[in-house]
Amino acid sequence: MLKVEAEQKPKLLVLVGPTAVGKTRLSIELSRAFNCEVISGDSMQVYREMDIGTAKITPEEMKGIPHHLIDIHEPEYPYSVAEFQESCTRLIPEIHGRGKLPFIVGGTGLYVESVCYGFQFSDSGSDEAFREEQFSYAEQHGAQALHDRLREVDPASAERLHPNDQRRIVRALEIFHLTGEKWSDQLAVQKKESPYDLLIVGLTMDRQKLYARVEERIDLMIEQGLVHEVKALLERGVARGHISMQGLGYKEIAAYLQGEVSWEAAVEWLKRDTRRFAKRQLSWFRHMKDIQWIDVTDAADFEGNYRQVSELITRQFT
Repeated sequence: MLKVEAEQKPKLLVLVGPTAVGKTRLSIELSRAFNCEVISGDSMQVYREMDIGTAKITPEEMKGIPHHLIDIHEPEYPYSVAEFQESCTRLIPEIHGRGKLPFIVGGTGLYVESVCYGFQFSDSGSDEAFREEQFSYAEQHGAQALHDRLREVDPASAERLHPNDQRRIVRALEIFHLTGEKWSDQLAVQKKESPYDLLIVGLTMDRQKLYARVEERIDLMIEQGLVHEVKALLERGVARGHISMQGLGYKEIAAYLQGEVSWEAAVEWLKRDTRRFAKRQLSWFRHMKDIQWIDVTDAADFEGNYRQVSELITRQFT
């Protein structure tokens, strides 16, 4: 009976893992083998003209595999988890209707988890004056000071959110301000029962090797023209306060371009924060249930890593 119920649920394949762990190449080969269409589970790759700093997959790298939720908004747009969830709810049955397997690939933990388990986000309303007050406080006293405010009222959310993730920090503070409830408590009571026949594969790697890959990726981004990309965004009038410009690579380089930090300090800041971000991604995913982990520390053994994931998909869906 349980098997019949599982088969009646729409199939959904998910690949998660920290930045620089190797999700992109693996996702393409898996998509070719299992007839997938990819849904990007990255909150930054939705923005046009933000390619290098987001490590956005190129059309050549896609190898003809359809990709969704990439380059769908201008950098000024305030993208949200609710919009991502709504888009996926529409896309998943559309992909099935074309006889393909929906495949979410990405590292934004809350976004991916909200779709996997059908999170219901309470409508706690908003207080624009309160939001502006918090953003102004961060501008005057720094991102860490705002993060400390959250730690005082919701330590669990503070642990999950990077100090530079001001949008979500302010939203967590706003929820507490309006309802007296912690955002982390709201997440904790989600039913965590999937509406899908769900397979989540998580990629992990020796921490020091992952950090080395992170630094190599940043060096490559700089070689590819990250500074020019950020400069072009600033010149077209994209404000540093926009959600898109809070992304790793953009806020650090913008600070350098506007004379606030030296080049050496900006690069070290970016590398440090990206290492910390990777650590937080792993922490988020390890709190999720149902993930089947594959250790890809031996990145050179791509065929072996591919085979392990392929076997999991075959067992689940065929």
